[in-house]
Amino acid sequence: MLTYDTIDSLCRAAEEAGQPISQVVLADQAEQMEASPQALYARMLDSLKVMQNAVQAGMAPDLRSASGLSGGDAAKMQAYAATGGLTGTFLNRAMARALAVSEYNACMGKIVAAPTAGSCGIIPGTLLSVLDEGRCTEHQAVMALFTAGAVGMVIANRAFIAGAQGGCQAECGSAAAMAAAALVEVSGGTPRQCADACAMALKNQLGLVCDPVAGLVEVPCVKRNVGGIAIAFTAAEMALAGIRSRIPVDECIDAMREVGEALPCSLRETAQGGLAATPTGQAVKKRIFGSREG
Repeated sequence: MLTYDTIDSLCRAAEEAGQPISQVVLADQAEQMEASPQALYARMLDSLKVMQNAVQAGMAPDLRSASGLSGGDAAKMQAYAATGGLTGTFLNRAMARALAVSEYNACMGKIVAAPTAGSCGIIPGTLLSVLDEGRCTEHQAVMALFTAGAVGMVIANRAFIAGAQGGCQAECGSAAAMAAAALVEVSGGTPRQCADACAMALKNQLGLVCDPVAGLVEVPCVKRNVGGIAIAFTAAEMALAGIRSRIPVDECIDAMREVGEALPCSLRETAQGGLAATPTGQAVKKRIFGSREG
């Protein structure tokens, strides 16, 4: 059985089996959970469908959160994507998908926490873009979610995935690493390339603080999801090009843990520092909650 304590062990298991990471993870989970691979696949397919529904619902132009801080930006991004923008229609539509899911979460919609609600737009923004743009099959997308999930399990076991523990690097950073691995796999990359993509994604968000304005998972969380997908795509592209991470992925995870533990309390989801402490951030908090403390 797999222990999910290192990415390296996942890669070695996949290499020894001559299979993608997803395949060995699915077989292992079926054994550990005493369920059939078909049943687990069906459950993961359901998660993919929830992601797709969240993208669709989050695109509504009139969508607004109770605070008024979120909603409507995904529709703007989707409309802008039609122009091609600076980076082309593909990336702009991916950005719109990430915004849609994140805004839908802020509006209390049903999402997949992958690995958390605060980072819920990154995997849909990347993987569904590849699927919807015809660059992979539904089966490949579902299997890639098993790879992403395995990466998330290792990060959770070796470090943390909660902003309250390690800052936003633990949420959006972990999600970007998970998404990067999934992208490499659906693109035909090797398990080691998946690991390199994870490492490069983590390195690019190392030290990212968690500073939600008014304590809500909206500002800057929603737009950080968009940044996360850009990092996931670039990390995957570098890995697929044959670029290696100089620091092994498991050491990157360890570094993320050490950095997270060193962050002051004010920068770990308490809304006491960073953007939450700016004059505008404080004004937003007062508008929403009045003069109440907390």
